[in-house]
Amino acid sequence: MRVGFGFDVHPLVPNRPLILGGVHIPYLFGLHGHSDADVLLHAICDALLGAIAGGDIGKHFPDTDPQYREIKSTILLERVIEKVKEKGCSLLNLDATIVAQKPKLLDFIPRMVNEISRVLQIDPSRVNIKATTTEGLGFTGRGEGIAAYAIVLVEEG
Repeated sequence: MRVGFGFDVHPLVPNRPLILGGVHIPYLFGLHGHSDADVLLHAICDALLGAIAGGDIGKHFPDTDPQYREIKSTILLERVIEKVKEKGCSLLNLDATIVAQKPKLLDFIPRMVNEISRVLQIDPSRVNIKATTTEGLGFTGRGEGIAAYAIVLVEEG
């Protein structure tokens, strides 16, 4: 068994779509980044890469490379899960938390779970996504950005 942990954060800006867990969330702001800036999928990518001692998302998909400009993070996650499989590992489960004061995400979480489990090719019962606020504290509490944490358990062999 191997455990991996991931974290990501992006600032909220106007005139960008908000994509979390591969799902479009209607909101006044979106996340700024080189790709679609899906903090949840980026944290999951880093957790998976960590579990196989594979570095981080920036190593594999650098923001200096134009081929990743505006790329969907679901594509990045597909590539990362292939790396996990190439190492002879399989994903047992995923637990993740999105930290955002707004928008409220509860109604979107089932769609996120379905999209993530589809991309990772695992049963949705192995994917848990939560959302929390920081009670108005810090950059997420002030609505300046969104963060995400993820932990995965993979099995070798």
